[in-house]
Amino acid sequence: MSTLVVQIPPRPRLRSGTGGAEPEASGLGSEYAYVTSPDGLALEAQGRCAASLFPKATTVIAVLADTDVSWHRITLPKAPAARLRAALGGVLEEALLEDAEDVHLALAPAATPGQPTWVAAVSRRWLRAELAALEKAEVFVDRVVPMAWPDDPPIGHFSETAADPGSSTHGIALHWAHSDGVATVRLQGGLARALVPVPAPPETRWSATPGAVAAAEQWLGGPVRVMPPGQRLLQAARSLWNLRQFELARRNRGMRALGDSARKFFSPEWRPVRWGLAALVLAQIAGLNLWAWHQRSAIEARQLAMQTIVKTTYPNANPQDIQRDADAVMQRETQALRTLAGKPGDADLEPMLQAAASAWPADRPAVESIRFEPGRLTLSATGWSDAQIAQFRSLLRPNGWSVDATEGRLTLSRARPGASS
Repeated sequence: MSTLVVQIPPRPRLRSGTGGAEPEASGLGSEYAYVTSPDGLALEAQGRCAASLFPKATTVIAVLADTDVSWHRITLPKAPAARLRAALGGVLEEALLEDAEDVHLALAPAATPGQPTWVAAVSRRWLRAELAALEKAEVFVDRVVPMAWPDDPPIGHFSETAADPGSSTHGIALHWAHSDGVATVRLQGGLARALVPVPAPPETRWSATPGAVAAAEQWLGGPVRVMPPGQRLLQAARSLWNLRQFELARRNRGMRALGDSARKFFSPEWRPVRWGLAALVLAQIAGLNLWAWHQRSAIEARQLAMQTIVKTTYPNANPQDIQRDADAVMQRETQALRTLAGKPGDADLEPMLQAAASAWPADRPAVESIRFEPGRLTLSATGWSDAQIAQFRSLLRPNGWSVDATEGRLTLSRARPGASS
């Protein structure tokens, strides 16, 4: 699953000499540093460009700079999910430098109510604007992660940073993440020495950007692993943190959800699934065609056998009539032979009268009137009770007769195959 990791530019801050004026916009829509990875582990490509020119990827992860996230250690309140954000604001109200409503909060992974946990705090308006700028460029961020987070064993990373606003010279900054929090300080001065214990824990993982390696090794008095900015971005993307919580939680709806699903389905990782589905559809179509061909062949074979039987039994019948409707020809010819032999058929009057007489209730007088049509015998049944009609019908049903009772009349006919009276 391909991954695109985007570095959100650091949030501008007030500096001395600005007269308290608001900082310039954070460069929304400007260029972003990015890296891509085919599996989230190996670095595939990196660069810097506008958001609209980002390479396509299945997953998009935004990384915030070390200085844009503050960290607070609290005991997680036992509150319902719908009121948890308000409860966090109440707990952190005294610790936040801004109003609780102006700060976006996010909980550590697997935080448990009633247990100590870390809470990340970010400027809500700034982060919302950054995400909106990316979405405007059709870049939909799945996760937002910090560049560093409270961790154990400690991690110390050295990087280049501008010494002063408008200066072309650079200083070196230390990003120190340990079990008690995250801090970013410059090597110049004694604050960094006061921050890092002496000696540093032996399991500390030290790294530095290529331009900061010499200064870092001199400051530490030992070797430092080289970690380019792209590698650090990819490392941050593997974090379990996700700052898209509460009001900034991603909600896939409508066309965006459909587009995300389609993008994932047509990604290279899903190629075997697409081939499998295509093969399954083709197999189903081939199977249906084969089954239809088999059924059609069976029907044609039965029709041919029926026509052969009719031609053999009734050689004088019209061959075209036999080919068109062999069953109707057989019934017609059989009825003609029966008539010539003087034998009544099921649709004649005599068999129908005999059937009615065999089931006639003993306590009913003789029938008052009858009406006969080929295949239908209607008898008057004035004064019959429901029990008598039910008995009359039940006696005739086993012999294949159907009885219809309406308005004092009983209509006797041959039951259709599969029909019930």
